[in-house]
Amino acid sequence: MPAVRVQKHEAEKVKNLLKKLGLYDGKRRPKREENFVLLPVISSPKLMELGFEVIDVELPFRPERQIYKNLKSVLAEKLTKEELAYLRRYDIIGDIAVVQIPKELEHRQRDIIEALLIVHPFVKVIAKRGVHEGKFRVRKYEIIWGEKRLTTLHKENGVKIKVDLGRVFFNPRMKGERYRLAQLVQDGERILLMFAGALPYALVIARFKNVEITAIELNEDAVKLGLENIELNKDKLRGKIKVIHGDVFEVVPKLGTFDRVISPTPKDIDALSLALGEAEKWVHYYDFVHEDRFNEFKKRIEKECQKLGKQCEVRIKKIADYKPHVYKVCADIMLF
Repeated sequence: MPAVRVQKHEAEKVKNLLKKLGLYDGKRRPKREENFVLLPVISSPKLMELGFEVIDVELPFRPERQIYKNLKSVLAEKLTKEELAYLRRYDIIGDIAVVQIPKELEHRQRDIIEALLIVHPFVKVIAKRGVHEGKFRVRKYEIIWGEKRLTTLHKENGVKIKVDLGRVFFNPRMKGERYRLAQLVQDGERILLMFAGALPYALVIARFKNVEITAIELNEDAVKLGLENIELNKDKLRGKIKVIHGDVFEVVPKLGTFDRVISPTPKDIDALSLALGEAEKWVHYYDFVHEDRFNEFKKRIEKECQKLGKQCEVRIKKIADYKPHVYKVCADIMLF
């Protein structure tokens, strides 16, 4: 079977090109060979035209999960179209799969578990998601398969994040948003991170930029995990992270101002004035806003800036769906 032989340092770039051209064979695994990588490809004269070194080699097939694009594809043979329509998005956090099983699919729970294990054979725990509870937004979970634990080591954006889903709020879907912020930050900045959790935002930013981050978190369990996470990533972090255990509304006013303030604000908490008051240049403020009230939200920010004697430019960015017509948004606010 054909494979392209490329230098190790070029492998990722070439792999992406092959995928874009429809020439990459995703059913087989690539293989490392000293300073080279063998990338599985589909036989095509285009490969030679592009100047690649094509060799004939046996490469192992991927597990069955790679044949299917997603969970719905696996379940299509077992569930009716009506049942498939009730499937909800799920999350993989470390080696834990977090699923939502509506009452319409409770009788299909075993089928869903089996399908998840085909798509993600390295999962060790499958937990059914419940509602958020308490001031720390921690969800209730029911473990429906695997090891009886909710602690795991999650990897994203080049960092390791130890989380305990039973004690600390963590949203893996913010991976792209955390990376976006890391790219906006400049070396040398002093950053205030409010509602810091187990430090996913701080870790990703400090991974890429040489900055000083002061992170505030009230949940003691999250603080302990955050300190563990700093230690886990100490060899990868370019920036420094200082963690303060306390209430942002009590701690932050005593700290002075920062170049940039980031506030992954919990729902139903209003920390806008606090965030704006402590920033010299930038604020990234998260909130939950109905689609009809985006302009109202923007005007509220501008009004708060005026109260503080500041001028600002505001850009509202949709980050994620929360419920019908309501979005989690980030207001990128430039102060001047």
